[in-house]
Amino acid sequence: MSYWTLPDETATAALAQRFAAAVDGGLVIYLHGDLGAGKTSFARALLTALGVGERVKSPTYSLVESYRAGELTAWHLDLYRIADPGELEWLGLDALGDPAALVLVEWPERGSGALPAPDLVLELEHAGDGRRARADPRSDRGSVVLERLGES
Repeated sequence: MSYWTLPDETATAALAQRFAAAVDGGLVIYLHGDLGAGKTSFARALLTALGVGERVKSPTYSLVESYRAGELTAWHLDLYRIADPGELEWLGLDALGDPAALVLVEWPERGSGALPAPDLVLELEHAGDGRRARADPRSDRGSVVLERLGES
């Protein structure tokens, strides 16, 4: 498990840039945290650092946004408005199972059973005026990303 203190949004973006440098292919990241803890800020910064050339939108209302970052397909989901995982069925999320895709999921507990298993769980929490982040690997791919982060 890895921990970071993030005093402001700039520090959150810097951590996301470090993650981008450590990701070399498909990965499923679950983003946990209260409202305003920095989940969307982290996802935006990560996608931008990976080379998404368009504006990275929050999927709060659309539930899912897809992007291309070079050869990488990326999906960003925000499941805050989902009351039941069965609601995800109509979204056609079969592509999330592609092992070569990057999948970022905010509020993953609301999609329980309908999502691919995480490679990495990132927990963001308020800490005074800033935030704290904790990453927990859940697969070999997640462990490799955290090892690379330790080297950077």
